Amino acid sequence: MTITAENPAARDTLRPIPKIVSVDDHVIEPADLWTKRLPAKYQGIGPRLERLRVANLRFDGMNYSFDVVDSNSSEGKFADFWCYEDVRVPMRRIITAVGFPTEERTMLPVTYEEMRKGCWDQAARIADMDANHTEASLCFPTFPRFCGQTFNEAKDKELALLCVQAYNDFQVEEWGAGIGKDRLIPLIIVPLWDAELAAAEVRRNAARGVHAVCFSEVPHFLGLPTIHSGYWEPFFQACNETETVINMHIGSSSTMPATSPDAPAAVQATLSFNNGMASMADWIFSGILPRYPDLKLAYSEAQMGWIPYALERAHNVWKEFRGWAFDPAVVSEPPEYYFRRQVYACFFRDDFGLKNIADIGVDNIVFETDYPHSDSTWPDTEQFVRDMAVDLDDETLYKIVRGNAIKMLHLDLD
Repeated sequence: MTITAENPAARDTLRPIPKIVSVDDHVIEPADLWTKRLPAKYQGIGPRLERLRVANLRFDGMNYSFDVVDSNSSEGKFADFWCYEDVRVPMRRIITAVGFPTEERTMLPVTYEEMRKGCWDQAARIADMDANHTEASLCFPTFPRFCGQTFNEAKDKELALLCVQAYNDFQVEEWGAGIGKDRLIPLIIVPLWDAELAAAEVRRNAARGVHAVCFSEVPHFLGLPTIHSGYWEPFFQACNETETVINMHIGSSSTMPATSPDAPAAVQATLSFNNGMASMADWIFSGILPRYPDLKLAYSEAQMGWIPYALERAHNVWKEFRGWAFDPAVVSEPPEYYFRRQVYACFFRDDFGLKNIADIGVDNIVFETDYPHSDSTWPDTEQFVRDMAVDLDDETLYKIVRGNAIKMLHLDLD
């Protein structure tokens, strides 16, 4: 096929796409993650897998309910559950969706054998990344939830701290080691119930080369102190000093925007960026970013098309409401200044955002593949990027799918 100015489709088909560095994927924790790391006295109550037959799995927008039936029953099906203290969480297709046809990506419970092996097995994940034109991947937790809420809600905080540390040891010593080194980038969680312990865990892992930590978009929704309270200063200081980027995934507040309790789940899915938008305003006017100029934030899976107007509105508030709405001596620069210096927008399906890159900032945009969730572009991400990048020059494309993430995460690539 001849590539000419009159035949851009041919040119785009052959256009080289940089190897992707994805800043938002997910790991389904291996069955023995905690059992092989926790002391013997916690084996019966620490996180562990159990296989149960369940029926009537239901989802009300944030919580799952189900009926456990007799294992010999013909009703329902078997599912693997993560069990911890008095919590039981079933694995579902929606979070292990890769490999299932779109119409089969449902709330149906699954076993590990029914999942694609790349969900939880390191070697299989690397193979799936190779098949998806992806060089490196930052993976959020599943059973601990997006910022470790599961352990924050636990009764036994001594055990919960051991669980947090065990998960981080898995990320550093197993998932991101061996063939995963420089491919599976460690992303840690912290004990949210104690800011000093959280800071210590950031520093413990920074000493091992970790530069990424999970946090909540809106900690107040978790019953935790707000970012304005001063409570989190040790944690923020530790992240600032160690150049550890704070990654806030949609859903990390255990609350998703919706119009009413009985609204279809599609309403929440459509509005999922709202907490990220609210969080960005929170951080910009909090005074934290001026105080910690090396602190970086990433809004995972929040997309970016909303950012230009959110910054415009914040700028107008900064300009017109400075007499009463915030402290202009602290937030002395306009909101877009702090955003461009310290905030990353994470996206994968956002054509409107791509049309407004100049208003967002080409150096503030990073890319995701969301493996293995139902929104994932796997295994077609290379072509997906080629199609989305038709109007992007090579330098811009490189920054978005690779270069900015390398800078954000301090990766030794290229």
